[in-house]
Amino acid sequence: MTQELEIEYKNILTSQEFNHIKNFFNIQNSHFIEQENHYFDTKDFTLKNNQSALRIRVKADRHTLTLKQPQPVGLLETHEPLTTKQVSSLLSGESKIEGKIYSILQEMGINPELLQYFGSLKTSRAEIPYKNGVLVLDHSFYLNVEDYELEYEVEDAKEGFQHFQDLLAHLKIPTRHTENKIQRFYRQLKQK
Repeated sequence: MTQELEIEYKNILTSQEFNHIKNFFNIQNSHFIEQENHYFDTKDFTLKNNQSALRIRVKADRHTLTLKQPQPVGLLETHEPLTTKQVSSLLSGESKIEGKIYSILQEMGINPELLQYFGSLKTSRAEIPYKNGVLVLDHSFYLNVEDYELEYEVEDAKEGFQHFQDLLAHLKIPTRHTENKIQRFYRQLKQK
């Protein structure tokens, strides 16, 4: 189990803006890596209602269970590695969440036994270093939706925010309120 504080800024993009950023930073198609997020919550969305999220990310040969919890600045991410067999068993409902994340969920007042799988979101992602942080360019697919997003992962919230705003202004991309991926996924799920 590992934990880290995630501080990131994000902006939803049009496909034209996505391509503009690719060209501006000379990001080639070969730089993109495929990943898939599988989302879990209780039937009444207890995690979502607590501004938290639980996912399994499958990326290359790595499978990671991640619990995200709100902090005064950013999100606390708790990660646990999983085997391919554990992932299959969790997705099919044959097994339940275990380990440290199980304990944290209980501390949050959430019964891990009530968690269920809601679906997945696939992303084609490119990452590049940028001014003391990492720029992330995402093209995602979920529930018959396709969207584009720019994220900026940083360690210093104030400096990172300014760098991100300056970049958007330089690229002439308007700042847009942007929900995170799981929020967009659940909003679309609710509409179905």
